[in-house]
Amino acid sequence: MSVNNTLRLAMTAAMLVAAGSAAAQAPAAEVAKETVANPYGLEAMWAQGDAVAKSTLVIMIIMSIGSWYIIFTKLWEQQKLYKSAEKAAETFWTAGSVKDGMATLEEGSAFRYIAEQAIKADDHHEGTLTEQIDRHTWIGMSVERAVGNVNSRLQDGLAFLATVGSTSPFVGLFGTVWGIYHALVSISVNGSASIEAVAGPIGETLIMTALGLAVAIPAVLGYNALVRGNKFIIARMNRFAHDLHAYYVTGARVTPSSHTSV
Repeated sequence: MSVNNTLRLAMTAAMLVAAGSAAAQAPAAEVAKETVANPYGLEAMWAQGDAVAKSTLVIMIIMSIGSWYIIFTKLWEQQKLYKSAEKAAETFWTAGSVKDGMATLEEGSAFRYIAEQAIKADDHHEGTLTEQIDRHTWIGMSVERAVGNVNSRLQDGLAFLATVGSTSPFVGLFGTVWGIYHALVSISVNGSASIEAVAGPIGETLIMTALGLAVAIPAVLGYNALVRGNKFIIARMNRFAHDLHAYYVTGARVTPSSHTSV
């Protein structure tokens, strides 16, 4: 065998060994890559962030939880009121009397509460002060007061949603500014703007900005949806209260056709 053939075989063997070694190390490199911690994630932000960053994150989490809780509970409450309104329109006015009609309504519903206040005002129109007020006027005032109380209850939680929708982007912006400040401090300390020096603070700014928007958007959409639903419910309650008052005044219900449709 010539020297050239020997060298050629040695080089081929070395190449095969190197290829096998590279193939054996590839899975290990992939595994190592998968286990590298994400410098832009929430875990890294919580581990590297200071008290201000963590407090800002906690505030936005509380805002988000509160918003979703109010949205789901108020939507569920509105669905119950929709059903109560339909039942009041179907069963209340087919009863023999107001008390019988009230008995057909669900216990604790807003429409039953309005009917109860009307009956109570009619039964207890007495005393030094109320005797100076006409009976029908007194019943009308009691019914309007009941509608106002229900309306006030419907507004519960909407102020929180409005506050979250208007302030959470600024809370996220504060966290963004604070993260940029940390990035500048890191550049100053390390003397360079390498990715290793600013990865953590930059990830913090991105997370804060995204969280601010993620908290604000559902709050605003939920607020608008709940306000629209409340307007419909209040219109139905006002119609029911008007018919109830008219019944006490005239002894008959005002025909639905005389109302403006909602």
